[in-house]
Amino acid sequence: MNDCEWEPFMADNDMEWVVKPVSWDEGAFIGNGSIGAMVYGEEHAKKRHVLRFVLGRTDVTAARSDRPGFPPRVPIGELDVEMAGMIYHPTSLRVDLWQAELRAKLTTTRGEVNLRSIVHSVEPVIAIEMETSEGEEGTQVVWYAHSAVDDVLKNADGINLNQYVPETAVEQVERNGIQICVQRYSGADGCVVAWKEVQLARNRRVCFLSIINGQMEAAIVKAVEAVAQAAAADYDAWINVHRKWWHDYYRQSFVAIPDARLQSFYWIQMYKLASATRADQSLIDNQGPWLTSTPWPGVWFNMNVQMSYSPVYTANRLDLGMSLVHALDANRENLIANVPEAFRQDASGLGRSSSYDLRAEVEDEVGNLTWLCHNVWRQYRYSMDDEMLKNTLYPHLRRSVNLYLHLVEEGSDGLLHLPATISPEYGSFMRMRVSDCHYDLALLRWGCQTLLYICQRLQVDDPLIDRWKDILQRLVPFPVDESGFMVGRDTPLAYGHRHFSHLLAIFPLHLIGCEREEERELIAASLRHWIDKEGDLRGFSLTGAASIAAILGRGNEALRYLQALLLLIKPNTMYKEAGPVIETPLAGAEAIQDMLLQSWGGQIRVFPAVPDEWRDVSFEHLRAEGAFLISAVRRHGETQFIRVKSLAGEPCLIQTGWVGDVQWKISGTRASEQSIRLETKKEAIMLDLRAGDEAILFRGAELPETQIGPVKPLQKVVRYYGGNKPWRLYGF
Repeated sequence: MNDCEWEPFMADNDMEWVVKPVSWDEGAFIGNGSIGAMVYGEEHAKKRHVLRFVLGRTDVTAARSDRPGFPPRVPIGELDVEMAGMIYHPTSLRVDLWQAELRAKLTTTRGEVNLRSIVHSVEPVIAIEMETSEGEEGTQVVWYAHSAVDDVLKNADGINLNQYVPETAVEQVERNGIQICVQRYSGADGCVVAWKEVQLARNRRVCFLSIINGQMEAAIVKAVEAVAQAAAADYDAWINVHRKWWHDYYRQSFVAIPDARLQSFYWIQMYKLASATRADQSLIDNQGPWLTSTPWPGVWFNMNVQMSYSPVYTANRLDLGMSLVHALDANRENLIANVPEAFRQDASGLGRSSSYDLRAEVEDEVGNLTWLCHNVWRQYRYSMDDEMLKNTLYPHLRRSVNLYLHLVEEGSDGLLHLPATISPEYGSFMRMRVSDCHYDLALLRWGCQTLLYICQRLQVDDPLIDRWKDILQRLVPFPVDESGFMVGRDTPLAYGHRHFSHLLAIFPLHLIGCEREEERELIAASLRHWIDKEGDLRGFSLTGAASIAAILGRGNEALRYLQALLLLIKPNTMYKEAGPVIETPLAGAEAIQDMLLQSWGGQIRVFPAVPDEWRDVSFEHLRAEGAFLISAVRRHGETQFIRVKSLAGEPCLIQTGWVGDVQWKISGTRASEQSIRLETKKEAIMLDLRAGDEAILFRGAELPETQIGPVKPLQKVVRYYGGNKPWRLYGF
């Protein structure tokens, strides 16, 4: 898409508020992968003059002093814009996705305050710029450590009695005109907040604030230097650096669909991803930088992390996925320490939840590390980075599979079986354990297949090759009954199950596909039985169901699941159960991608599950396994052209969905033209592409117009998300 088209296209997808938001559920969020702010107000009479910037930094944790457990994330505090008058009407806020900034026009009972705020994309600094009218000259920005926050505000989003808030010693000092607040928890845990106001013009000023993990002098120096450098920089140039990072990030891929609400939802998730993590920052936990009242102030590994990263691969935003890769590499010893001592010589594992050190002992939930390795596998397959394959995936996957090898048993039937383990989220309160659990059988089978591929790819003569082959030959088949996949041996899916842990072989592992009719029927029956049971279905159940429906090519059904998901999403696209969990809306973005492009099983599938009502669709530079960039346009229900660029020279087998004569032109390392006649929509074309080559496929005698850009919406719905504005769905 042309550069001049990006800004107006993104503007329609912005988050917008036409009244003051008053809760986390509808707050405006900004972030840079480490530091974040959730911005909203309060309706209590004594706080109606306040706009809160509730701040967080992902890596700020505190060792528990109340009971055993991992060091959880802890609340830091907030920067409050305190006005002379109460916030009234007209008031509006908008998160400009393209510029990654919040703008607000606040009318008060005394005057007007205009705000602009960013969390700088490459510096650990948040900036709040204010311009005040007559009557609001006294507006001030005030920092409150969490312990000093008024109870009215502190408890506005509820109290979770399970959440640990440490005793905190707060020290506030000034150094070279910069205010400093040091919060000290137990031991060496704590954080430093530094801030300074700079006058830009009459009635216009900006507050720069930095948050650094730690409480010692080095952390203080780092925070002070960050603020000092921001305050001394040319302000406009400093803002432009921030904007350029985001513009480059968005341009990595483009998606346009005619459902304006879902399109906006998708692009907000792309914004959310880069606000929640970066390659050199902490991995995505359950909330991202926007911590609030929650029973889950850490990292969960039986679905949450895996789903949070799921949209980065097809979206061609692999740099964000590196934070997960780096977390595994940085914590190898802890992953070893998580398994019983007798297994540590060759095995690693990961329990259900931990802090960022990945220290979580494995109990009955065995497969979490192997599933995490599947994300690293996707990082590899979409990049074909053999160094990462060799140095990260191979050693971690080998050790995680070895944990299974210590557990596998030969039965009287001559087959290999797994002892009773937990299928995540099924029978949780009873800690139900199931022999030959689908979750673990699928992960073990996928792990052995992948290790054999790695050894062939890297030409490694691993002494365990024969063992992995034996596992694949003799491992007990997945338990199946008339309703589809079972939870495990002698354990049918008897009641509602919110997790798709019993369907992992279908999604996301893709151990079975739709090439054979019996497999297709098994997938369809399993999906139908799971959803028909209802029970405890949640938002992430619907994202999984949408992706499975897309595997079956059922675009209309996938769309219905996503439409149901939107009924559970908060106005700002966040999602809550007992507390906020970030993975569900992010996985919703992956489901949209699965409707447009799939590349599992060695084949690329273009527009595999487009709903009937999506007559016009376009995307550019979505990434496929094998390191291919795919672009395509669909008009009036027909695919016009497909463009394929090879980044690694891997084999390229692509399903176009076309029937009849197809031509393609190759450019790059050489020029050539070829054609083929396809007899069925499922027939694939093998493209001979070297690294750097690009092929454009089309039907007819002449190449059609190849411009890629926005598509006409089915219904004009602009800036639906942000504040709750249901009337915009109906053209009001």
